Amino acid sequence: MKSSVVSSKNLIRLQSAISRSFLQHSSKPISQTPFFIPIFPTNTINLYNQRYQNLQTQIRSNSSSIMSSSAFKPEQAGLPPALPLPSPLLTKFKIGICQLAVTPDKERNIQHARKAIEEAAQKGAQLVVLPEIWNSPYSNDSFPVYAEDIDAGHDASPSTAMLSEVSSRLKITVVGGSIPERCGDKLYNTCCVFGTDGNLKAKHRKIHLFDIDIPGKITFMESKTLTAGETPTIVDTDVGRIGVGICYDIRFQELAMIYASRGAHLLCYPGAFNMTTGPLHWELLQRARAVDNQLYVATCSPARDAGAGYVAWGHSTLVGPFGEVLATTEHDEDIIIAEIDYSILEQRRANLPLAKQRRGDLYQLVDIRRVGAH
Repeated sequence: MKSSVVSSKNLIRLQSAISRSFLQHSSKPISQTPFFIPIFPTNTINLYNQRYQNLQTQIRSNSSSIMSSSAFKPEQAGLPPALPLPSPLLTKFKIGICQLAVTPDKERNIQHARKAIEEAAQKGAQLVVLPEIWNSPYSNDSFPVYAEDIDAGHDASPSTAMLSEVSSRLKITVVGGSIPERCGDKLYNTCCVFGTDGNLKAKHRKIHLFDIDIPGKITFMESKTLTAGETPTIVDTDVGRIGVGICYDIRFQELAMIYASRGAHLLCYPGAFNMTTGPLHWELLQRARAVDNQLYVATCSPARDAGAGYVAWGHSTLVGPFGEVLATTEHDEDIIIAEIDYSILEQRRANLPLAKQRRGDLYQLVDIRRVGAH
């Protein structure tokens, strides 16, 4: 016999419900329908109430056990476990985010980007970020024409040669937006990070290609010309540990979670959201990646050109680890200078100790690259 829980109030409700059920299912007129009111003995009610009290006590005991930090097993929420936040050379510095107009003139684009980087550095920026595809129009027709062989050296890649020279001369770190890269018979959408010595510290190839179709709004298929990258990119620089993504990469929270578990202080996403998804998702995604992972997020877009084949939304932004917008711009050309303070990361993580509250007994983030390295 299954146990039930019946209180005095529930008994009245039960009797009423049974009466209604008889009325609803009887084929006789109401005047001819006999009413049945079940009567429960007092000792039965007392027995059920006692069982109810015992059940409540058991639930409270189990809840207390489940809520204990040891039951959460936060150390098992990542495989391998998350790395501690490293101590950067600089804990407080200025970032420059350069929202640039892009033209079909490649040489003009390179020189324009150089001047913007120099201006940001003059204003105190020790880290400068450029937009996605800043040396070329954003189109499948343009990518093969403007692509550069980054690995072949300076002559084969004038865009990255400029980034190397200016970062070395100004002693700054540059997250060089992205350019079309040619490697053998493949094309990639690639971001290069240069250190204060001018050396290439990391190269991120866009992992998630921008293939979307919103009828009547926008259709674009990067995969027609570009190949997807295969490796998450995290790099140690003079301005902290930076995780790099490009535009569409920002939609995939798993990538940001991996960067956070590897000890990133800052995520940089050069991106060119469009006029359909930009107003809805651009800021939302930046704030989500920041607040979920309790770190800084910087994005840099090309300026809007209403006459271009692909019209960028703009609105380059810096978001803090509490999801707060620290600095942003509109859609025209602009240079944002804002301060990053990594001491706030520890403060926010103390305010909301998510790392200690993760339910490693229920779910786990698996960093496949790190698992393979162990």
